[in-house]
Amino acid sequence: MTLCIIEFELAAGCFRWAHGNELLSMILQNCRCKSLWRNPALPGAARIQTNMTDKRHTDQEMVQGRTSETAMSSEQDNTRHTPVMLREVLEALQPRDGGIYVDGTFGAGGYSRAILNAADCTLVAVDRDPDAIAGGQVMVKEYGERLILLPGRFAEMRSLLDDQRIGSVDGVVLDLGVSSMQLDTAERGFSFRFDGPLDMRMGGRADEDSPSAADVVNTLDERDLARIIGVYGEERFSRRIAKAIVRVREDQPFSRTAELADTVSEQIGAQRHQSRIHPATRTFQALRIYVNGELEQLAQGLCAAEDKLSPGGRLVVVSFHSLEDRIVKKFLAERTGKTAIKSRHLPSGSEDTAPSFTDIARGGWTPSDEEAELNSRSRSARLRAGERTTAASYPRDFKAMGLPFAAHVRGQVS
Repeated sequence: MTLCIIEFELAAGCFRWAHGNELLSMILQNCRCKSLWRNPALPGAARIQTNMTDKRHTDQEMVQGRTSETAMSSEQDNTRHTPVMLREVLEALQPRDGGIYVDGTFGAGGYSRAILNAADCTLVAVDRDPDAIAGGQVMVKEYGERLILLPGRFAEMRSLLDDQRIGSVDGVVLDLGVSSMQLDTAERGFSFRFDGPLDMRMGGRADEDSPSAADVVNTLDERDLARIIGVYGEERFSRRIAKAIVRVREDQPFSRTAELADTVSEQIGAQRHQSRIHPATRTFQALRIYVNGELEQLAQGLCAAEDKLSPGGRLVVVSFHSLEDRIVKKFLAERTGKTAIKSRHLPSGSEDTAPSFTDIARGGWTPSDEEAELNSRSRSARLRAGERTTAASYPRDFKAMGLPFAAHVRGQVS
C-alpha cells in the first residue's frame, strides 16, 4: 500500500522536496521505485530531476559566495528577494524612532525596508554596485528624506557619513558576500552555473578601471595564483589548479566563466565526485574575494563602524563563510575584552584598552530551522553583534583581526 501511494505521488509530480536528497534516496531504495527516477519519460520524474539539479547548484554556490538575498527561479518573480536572518537582524539592531542607521550593503533593499518600517528613523544605505543604486530609487521615492542612498563601499563609511554631515549613528548592519542579483546574472561573471564573461567585479561599471577575474588568472604567476586560491578559497588543490591555469592560458587567455570552471574541474573532479559542491566552487570564491578586496573592505568597514557608532549603538554583521566570520569574531572578541592579548600599539607599561563593545549575540546566531529549510542559501549564515560602549576606538590592527594579506600580489595585476 505504501509503495502504491508513493508511486502515485511521484507520478503525479506532487512529491514535496522538503528534506533533501537523503530522504528521497531512502524512499527510492526502501520502496523499490528506482525505475521511476531512472526513467525521465514517466510522469513526475522530470520535476524531481529538476529539483535535484536546482538543489545541487544551490549547495555548490553556498560556499562560493554566501549570497545576501535569495533569488527566485526564472519561472518565478525575480523581483522578490528574501533577506537572510531578517528577524534576528532586527532583534539585534533594535531600531528606534529618531535613530540614524546605516545599511552598508543595500542590495535589493530588504534590510533597509525592514529597518525603515520598524521605526520612524533615518537610514543611510550604501552599495558599490550601480545597479543596486539605480534599483533603489523606487524606495527613495517611497520613503523620502528618511532614506539616503549613497554609491560607495561600506569601508568608506566614515567619509560617506562625514559628507552627509552625520557625526554618529545608532546602528550599522552589514550583510556580507555577493548578492543573488549579482550571482544569478551571467553577465556579471560570478557564477559557473552560467557561461558569461569572467569578470566578478562587484562594482560593475564603477569598477571598470580595476582588474577583473580574467585579468587575475591571465596575469599572475603560478605561485601567486596558488596562494590566492589556497588562502581565499581554502582549496587544498590550489597548486594543481594554478599550474593548469598557467598551462591553458599559454594557448588561449581565459575570458569566460565556463572556460575556467572546466579547467578546474578537469584537475580535481575525480577527488570531488562525492562532494556537494562543484569542483570550481572554491576557486571562484577565491577570485571573487581577491578581485573585490572583500576581506580588506570588511576589516576597514568594521573599524569605521566602531568610529561612527554612538554609545549604545549596535553593530550587526551577517557572514556566510569562515574567512568573513573569523575576522568579525576576532574583531568583537578583542573589543569586548575576551582576548587577553595586549595591543602591540599601546605603550609599554600601559593598561589594556577598555572594551569598546559588549557582546549581544554570544557565540553567534544561526538561522532558524524553518528559515534554513525554506532558504537553502541561509544555511551557512552566522550573525554576530555588539553594542558600542563609551570607550575610545581601538587602534587598527588588521593582522590581529586575522586578515590574510595579499596586497603585494594585488599590485602586480594589470
